[in-house]
Amino acid sequence: MSEKTVALASDHAGTALKAELKDWLAAQGYAVADLGTHGPESVDYPDYADAVAAAIRDGKAERGVLICGSGIGISIAANRHRHIRAALCGDVTSARLSREHNDANVLVLGARVTGPEVARDCLSVFLATAFAGGERHERRVAKLG
Repeated sequence: MSEKTVALASDHAGTALKAELKDWLAAQGYAVADLGTHGPESVDYPDYADAVAAAIRDGKAERGVLICGSGIGISIAANRHRHIRAALCGDVTSARLSREHNDANVLVLGARVTGPEVARDCLSVFLATAFAGGERHERRVAKLG
């Protein structure tokens, strides 16, 4: 597994934001597993949540990013996988706390509600923040899976 590989996927509503984040990740030295979609044709977001979950399960990426219009549907789909802790974040504080307290391994963004600058800031914090650990957080996270 590569700590520097991020699995990235979106539905049709998130392709523009996904492309921006893909370029930003590459500029930061990350390898990106772009799992689609790549165009404006309507697709089903659960398929892309499944693809990112599989990449993390199979050790092809340590963390993932999922994007749909609001972020809600794709986060619900991702969290159906027991090994995924997907956090829908629209600000850096939520992104930081999702890592510190919940050991989130997938950042979810809503392309229609989060601008590219905020999305980059959230992703930067999400990737830079370690899980705080400790008995209370570890006990709670263990109950999630």
